[in-house]
Amino acid sequence: MNEIIIVKPEKCVGCNACVRSCPAPEANITKVLDDGRFMTTVNPDKCLACGECVNTCNHGARDYIDDTEECMSRVIKEKLIVLVAPAIKTVFPNRWKGILEWFRKQGCTIFDVSFGADICTWAHVRGIETNRIGNVITQPCAAIVNYIEEYQPKLLQNLSPIHSPAGCAATYVKKYLRRTNPIVFLSPCLAKKSEFVETGLIEYNVTFKKLMEYFDKNGISIPMDSDESYEYRFDEVQGQLGSIYPRPGGLKDNILMHNPELNVVTSEGVHKVYGDLDMYARMPESKHPTVYDVLSCEFGCNLGPGTGSTRTLFDVLSSMKAIENEAKAKRKSGGIMGRGEDKLFKRFDDELQLADFLRTYKPSMPTPLPTDAQLEPIFEKMGKHTPEDRKFNCHACGYKSCRDMAIAIFRGLNTPDNCIVHAKSVLVARHSALAKQHEHLAEITAQCLELSTKLKADIAKISRNMATIGDSTAATGERAAVVKELLENIVEFCHQNETMDAETVPQLISILETTISAFSALDDNVNTTNSSSISINKSIAEISNLVDELNKELIKTEQC
Repeated sequence: MNEIIIVKPEKCVGCNACVRSCPAPEANITKVLDDGRFMTTVNPDKCLACGECVNTCNHGARDYIDDTEECMSRVIKEKLIVLVAPAIKTVFPNRWKGILEWFRKQGCTIFDVSFGADICTWAHVRGIETNRIGNVITQPCAAIVNYIEEYQPKLLQNLSPIHSPAGCAATYVKKYLRRTNPIVFLSPCLAKKSEFVETGLIEYNVTFKKLMEYFDKNGISIPMDSDESYEYRFDEVQGQLGSIYPRPGGLKDNILMHNPELNVVTSEGVHKVYGDLDMYARMPESKHPTVYDVLSCEFGCNLGPGTGSTRTLFDVLSSMKAIENEAKAKRKSGGIMGRGEDKLFKRFDDELQLADFLRTYKPSMPTPLPTDAQLEPIFEKMGKHTPEDRKFNCHACGYKSCRDMAIAIFRGLNTPDNCIVHAKSVLVARHSALAKQHEHLAEITAQCLELSTKLKADIAKISRNMATIGDSTAATGERAAVVKELLENIVEFCHQNETMDAETVPQLISILETTISAFSALDDNVNTTNSSSISINKSIAEISNLVDELNKELIKTEQC
């Protein structure tokens, strides 16, 4: 399949909402980026293009691609054939005619797909009456077709071989009107692109939402309709009851209008219809209804993901009722209460060949499921070691069960890190390791505090001793100076006193001078000691401050 659903990586927050809403088990691929973020991308080969993830994503990470830009670049160069889905009337109740007139002014021819829906109804009714088709699953919804082709190929035998309304309209234009111009479909549906690629009937799928974005971007103003009727001058006849196909059960109501005895069952909505289809696949053929009318969108095509509509369900249903009433008024048939021969069907019987409106499907080989033995190591990596763990089924990963998540991991579509149980077990293990580290750190901190206290006491003792040394040194210095001065006076006296013994005086003077020299050296040592004491006291003060800071940090660590 061509890429339809796209991801904007910068906006993806890894919330798994897209996985949770997606009906296709292999359409999403979740990875862990280098920065630790989770991001979910799309596998286009497995995606249904149902658009549910686009509707679900609250972060704007999901969007889609259609053919609007390519189509618009071509519409100004050549005349295109425009097929218009009947949902345009409910999506743009006051502008749909203006939109079609804009295309007409570009030289396009405009055809009503409601007419193709009437052909689709005729083909089903006639196919059932002639036993050319048995119990069928309807296929106007391309997302349903994609699901059956990719995930339930067993049901291809039940999938209606009748073309969708758009396919019937394109076949009619090409084969019966012999038009060869490229065809564009104005559509409420993203998945139609895959149908057109497969059937080759229509070149461009232009969704209503992207069309209006194109108009806004290019300054194209579409006037409001003054006429509120649902009549329009198409280039071929306007459809009748086919115009109610966009609502849930629209095809059912059309078929029962012609054959009310048929067993027709409906199912709609992403969160219901695909599970119902799986159930249908398990049922015996004898229990299948004659017609199983299914739609991926819960409220039908009128509120499809390609509409961009902000209208409420009740607004849409009100418009649909008015459209239905107008279509019934145009319908012409014989018999009582209009239950006789349908004049439009009579025309189809005369002009059309049922075989022209049949299609085929591409079979696929579903990805085989892994065995229990293959899933065992996956569960272990997910931290699910017991049967209870493996049935936790919290849905946080986006899957319906832990087993589905394990299967996705086995297929390379997800990672154990995206499992909340695994994440919790990792966090618990890391918390336990951190707790042990913290306990060990607390022990070391206590020891450091004890040593720090002792160190502080030792520093205080050293400071006291240094103070004593300083006082003693100062006193010694003072005494040394007094003695030195006294000795110097004695020497001077001996030099000047002639009465002293001549031989004794020199000896005495020599002794005194030596003593004076010794006291000078002592004085120098005292000065040096004083200077060293100052440096030592300064270092002690710095060490004491550092110890105080260390104590503060250790106390903080201990409190943590």
